[in-house]
Amino acid sequence: MRRFVGLLFVVLALAGVVWAQGALLINGTGATFPYPIYSKWFDEYHKKFGNIQINYQSLGSGAGIKQVTEGTVDFGASDGPMNPDQLKAYSDKHGSGILHFPTVLGAAVPIYNIPGVTTSLNFTPEALAGIFLGRITKWNDPIIAAANSSVKLPASDIVVIHRSEGSGTTYIWTDYLSKVSPDWKNKVGTGASINWPAGLGGKGSEGVSGLIKQTPGSVGYVELIYAVQTKIDYGSVKNSSGAFIKADFSSVSAAAADAGKTMPDDFRVSITDAPGKTAYPISSFTWLLIPEKFTDTGKRDALKGFIKWALTDGQSYAENLSYAKLPKEVVAKELKAIDKIQ
Repeated sequence: MRRFVGLLFVVLALAGVVWAQGALLINGTGATFPYPIYSKWFDEYHKKFGNIQINYQSLGSGAGIKQVTEGTVDFGASDGPMNPDQLKAYSDKHGSGILHFPTVLGAAVPIYNIPGVTTSLNFTPEALAGIFLGRITKWNDPIIAAANSSVKLPASDIVVIHRSEGSGTTYIWTDYLSKVSPDWKNKVGTGASINWPAGLGGKGSEGVSGLIKQTPGSVGYVELIYAVQTKIDYGSVKNSSGAFIKADFSSVSAAAADAGKTMPDDFRVSITDAPGKTAYPISSFTWLLIPEKFTDTGKRDALKGFIKWALTDGQSYAENLSYAKLPKEVVAKELKAIDKIQ
């Protein structure tokens, strides 16, 4: 009996070694914007392929770009496409390029905490630019009040909350402000990290949401999913057609209506301030940043398989998590682009 038990332990130990040798660990880091759906995807994919484990750290788009460029992770993730300087830095270091794969569509929304105000607020482009430039400092400012005539707004101070670290959500937010406000474009500009004219910084979407909840009179921006999950108020934004639109997967999809026909071959595109009567104006794709060349063919093939699954079966999880599915034309183009991963 003892010999049998001993033999059983040896067999189990050997099986563990074989499993460990067959297991594949893939590491990634980056955007917080898609973290809820990426977590769901990685979990579901692991259930489907038990030997593939994808670990993802939600540290912000800036960290995703930095770490994939440094080669400390297998892939990155960002809510803003890499700029020419970042692409060059990657190419100079690795001797090859990096590919952008849109995964889902999401939105950045204005969130706020105004004691006594329970009605959803309307924000014009002028109001948002003025608030984040530090020029509109009271909640009852005429520019805010004009779009919210049925709401009794207090004369209290506005406390601006923004991301403290490099963030793709900040990129989306500032990309939008740069399109609708010449002052913002000239004085601040677009970027994942900027010199903020006003406000306090919070780390990650969780930090911004937490500060908003703790700070009466505050306003900030987070991904739609975080506003929904934390049950925090978020407003409608006036779009290029003059309609006040609240973010949901329908209005975000409307913002990408033309993207399927006009998407560039490298998938680096902005859809903020998109045309369309029902389009939510602060919408964006979010991207996986995948090296064009891999030395580890196992990781290469596993990531190619995952991307194909995410673009097809994985899209079914999007709407339950307040993201919008990718346009079919974009998916078709991406499925062909997977072959570029070598």
